[in-house]
Amino acid sequence: MTDVEHCTALVVDDDNTKRYIIGSWLQRAGHTVVYAMNAAETFQRLAEHDVNLVVLDVKLPDMSGVEVCARIKAEPETASMPVIHISAWAVDVTDRTHGLQRGADAYLTDPIDPDEFIATVEAVMRYYRARVRAERMAGQLSAFTRTSLAINAAETFEQLTTVAARGAYDIFREPASVLVLAPDGRPRRAVSLNGEPEQRASPPAVFDQLIGLMDLGDAPDTTVALVSARQWKSVLPDAVAHGDVAVVMSRSKRGRPPICIGIEARGEPDEVDLNILRQLGQAMALAMEALRSFAEQHFISLTLQRSLLPSEHPTAPGWTFSVRYEPASDQAEVGGDFYEVIDRGDHMLVAIGDVQGHSLHAATVMAEIRHALRAFAEEGHDAVTILKLLNGVMLRYHDDQTVTMCLMTLDVHTGALQVANAGHLPPLYLADGEARYGKGGGVLLGFPADGVAIEETEVPPGGTVVLITDGLIEDRGIPLSTNLERLRTIATPVDDDLERFSDRLLAEFGHREDDVALVALRRAP
Repeated sequence: MTDVEHCTALVVDDDNTKRYIIGSWLQRAGHTVVYAMNAAETFQRLAEHDVNLVVLDVKLPDMSGVEVCARIKAEPETASMPVIHISAWAVDVTDRTHGLQRGADAYLTDPIDPDEFIATVEAVMRYYRARVRAERMAGQLSAFTRTSLAINAAETFEQLTTVAARGAYDIFREPASVLVLAPDGRPRRAVSLNGEPEQRASPPAVFDQLIGLMDLGDAPDTTVALVSARQWKSVLPDAVAHGDVAVVMSRSKRGRPPICIGIEARGEPDEVDLNILRQLGQAMALAMEALRSFAEQHFISLTLQRSLLPSEHPTAPGWTFSVRYEPASDQAEVGGDFYEVIDRGDHMLVAIGDVQGHSLHAATVMAEIRHALRAFAEEGHDAVTILKLLNGVMLRYHDDQTVTMCLMTLDVHTGALQVANAGHLPPLYLADGEARYGKGGGVLLGFPADGVAIEETEVPPGGTVVLITDGLIEDRGIPLSTNLERLRTIATPVDDDLERFSDRLLAEFGHREDDVALVALRRAP
């Protein structure tokens, strides 16, 4: 046979001679043959062998062949398997019609001509192969769509490689490896051998070796090639590869490190597989570039924000200060959280605030507010006046944004404390084993109204005051009041070491989805 691939055929007939004759015709045509004598053996052979075709006698001792065919077609695993009925007694038009209506792909009656039989086999197998290819392609394209969506939704380089490896396995049903080189210079690699991806370490200079292996230039390009298992393992010694590996490398911008996806190729991949692999590589390269750009913007924003925060804060006899700034994660956009401690001689100004939004713009607005705060403090204004002046800055230059701020004036000699609040969370006061919040309130900066809330209090000897931004206590699905109470409860007893105390508060709430700023100050006993 020249126009159809060889298959494994199951011949079912209770007549030994007929079973042998049909099997010999198939074997001479190059097919592999397994046999069954009745319905029970038929289902047993289907479970035991990778059968592609069933040649089925209509009259079996334990069940009608027509019913056997109907059951084969009813199972999802065998629904597309071609079935050819043969019969020496059910030869009428109504018999043939009934058999075809119950699912048979062809119906032959005795006497059967060998050439006609083999031609019928070729015809049904051509249709079967085409149907299998079409179903496989539809499944691959569906998996490709799901994978593309997951790739573009990835927020970290580890997540990107993980979803890509899982998706590559879903598309091709073969072991898959995905490698990217993150902006920090550290390769990320995920491997999926059976659908469950895992992160693996990569050898040094792995991308230099891959680029040399694929002969990839420096220009934006996508290259697909077959490499031997020996070549693949020379780059990735722990790789699982029993034969050739289909590899795609792609970059979307000149000079960028390419992404790499390797799929074990059992046999020669067809053009459809290679085209899907090429598209997967291009989708991965674009997602990688977007994530890289996002990470670089985050790094710039974070560097800017950290550079604008005080590198050190003033000291005062009898007082201890502790400050923290924690970004949400390596991939989240930075926010506008800030703090400030300003020594004014007879008193100190302690500020904490949060600019609306998470972006490079929010960080630059934060910088402007902090510089303006310092300038107004240098002019000698009191806290209430400073907040009102800052509100004027927001209305004039950033009328589309808001800022919350708590600005405290501390008399370092007496412990007297004035708290001016513009919509920020209230301070937490700790003294004598008890913890309570201040009254808070006030109107956010950026609204055309001056509504500063004022509170007068005193920090007693041994007392501690804690200021935070809402990133510490905000959790989806949990009321803010619940976490405020949680913070109040865990803040006591207060650690003797204020730095350890600040670390404990941050650790209590774990990884945050938002930036966090914290200022703690304590009066000596």
